[in-house]
Amino acid sequence: QVQIVESGGGLVQAGGSLTVSCVVSGRTWNIDVIAWNRQAPGKEREMVASIHTTNGDTDYVGSVEGRFTISKDKAKNTVSLQMNNLKPEDTAVYSCSAHPLRGDPFWGQGTQVTVSA
Repeated sequence: QVQIVESGGGLVQAGGSLTVSCVVSGRTWNIDVIAWNRQAPGKEREMVASIHTTNGDTDYVGSVEGRFTISKDKAKNTVSLQMNNLKPEDTAVYSCSAHPLRGDPFWGQGTQVTVSA
C-alpha cells in the first residue's frame, strides 16, 4: 500500500503564493508519476501538475503554466507544488495522487486552498 499525506493549504490573497506538499510513503517502488490535482465546487477534478519519479519530467495544465511549479525531494519522499500569482479561480481542494505503472492510483485526503479577491 501507498500512503499520502498532504499539507500546506490555506487562505491567501490574489497575487500571493502558497506551497502545498505531499509525503508519499509505503510501497512506492512502482510509482511512476506523482500529480497534484484540484477540484473546485461544482467542477470536475483536474490534474494541474505532474512529475515523473524517474526522470523528473513535469507537465502542467495550461491555466497554471508559468505560475505553478512541481518538484520532488527524493530524500524526503515529498512532492511539492509551489503556486505563485494565485487567482480566485485557483480556489479548490488540492489533492496529491501517486500513479503506479500498473493499477489504480493512490490518493491523499486533500487540502483546501482558498484565494480571496
